Amino acid sequence: MSARPFLALLALLPLAACGEANMDDQAKARTWDKNAFFPKQMTMRHPVTGTVPRTDPAWEVPQPAAITATLVERGRDRYAIYCTPCHGQDGRGAGMIVARGLAPAGDLTSGRWRAAPASEVYGAISQGYRSMLPMASMIPSADRWAIVAYVRALQLSRDASVAALPPADRAALEAAR
Repeated sequence: MSARPFLALLALLPLAACGEANMDDQAKARTWDKNAFFPKQMTMRHPVTGTVPRTDPAWEVPQPAAITATLVERGRDRYAIYCTPCHGQDGRGAGMIVARGLAPAGDLTSGRWRAAPASEVYGAISQGYRSMLPMASMIPSADRWAIVAYVRALQLSRDASVAALPPADRAALEAAR
């Protein structure tokens, strides 16, 4: 017998000793297991002091019970960051992307979105709508509800008359002209 096939078999022998790697079979500590390595034999540890918890932005929170000025203001701020590039400041779908040659985004002040329930507007922000990408991974749920509140304010402001403004706001508007 030649030495060459024998050496080839000898080289393959260590591979026969390899078992199937399975992470379920390895030694590990589960959350509530006792662990002699740590004080009090607790596997689950408290967070290190000074660490900042990270939350999942897609975590759903319920729709706010009431729309407040603070909520609308937060929505305006978040809308300016996430929505204005496509929908524009007035919500009519002519943001800066249109100036760069892309198709106009949907008009948020149109009758279709005015008639839609708040949960549908929230769903469109979360899961996307037509060519709009889903934003749930980027915008926390509470901020999505704030954006919905601001979109409702945009819808109301589209047809608002100057006569409907409070006297102080009407005077400020006249003074700005």
